[in-house]
Amino acid sequence: MSVPGHHVFETAFGFCGAGWSDAGLVRFVLPTPEPDAVEQQLKARLPDAATSTPSGAVAELVTAAQRYFAGSEEDFFGFPLDLSGISPFHRTLYTAMRRLAYGETTTYGALCESVGFPRATRETGAAMGRNPMPLIIPCHRVLAAGGKIGGFSAHGGIATKQKMLAMENARSPNAEPAQASFSF
Repeated sequence: MSVPGHHVFETAFGFCGAGWSDAGLVRFVLPTPEPDAVEQQLKARLPDAATSTPSGAVAELVTAAQRYFAGSEEDFFGFPLDLSGISPFHRTLYTAMRRLAYGETTTYGALCESVGFPRATRETGAAMGRNPMPLIIPCHRVLAAGGKIGGFSAHGGIATKQKMLAMENARSPNAEPAQASFSF
């Protein structure tokens, strides 16, 4: 792994950012229209990290993210993450979310049940709102009850979540086959 740092890069959806430590990715910022906003988010989470060009796994992740936002099916599961300082409950949820394949969705309730906390839907929503690495930990693939879109705290809010799900030709886990995909 490379020296701790952060990097802002352009995608087809806007500017993204990646921040890393020696252990792996620490922060990922979904696309925003302005690179300065991404830089500010990275510095807030990683105040001691220097702006630098990524290498190794982080460089590969940046390239994969650029391909993803250009419409390519990408799998981010194998990239190393640094989840130090994150509660065991959140780590359990994030690990389960990482197993969701491109275009696959689940609900808050089903996710909670899958990790042994069937009544923790509210806490799960809070964990997703604090997700330090959206896309890499694909919280956009987790939906509200009944397959409704639910919330999304990234720039652009629900519209960004809808756009990502539509790009993946994602299907609601509860929808009838004729109306299953998200087309916006």
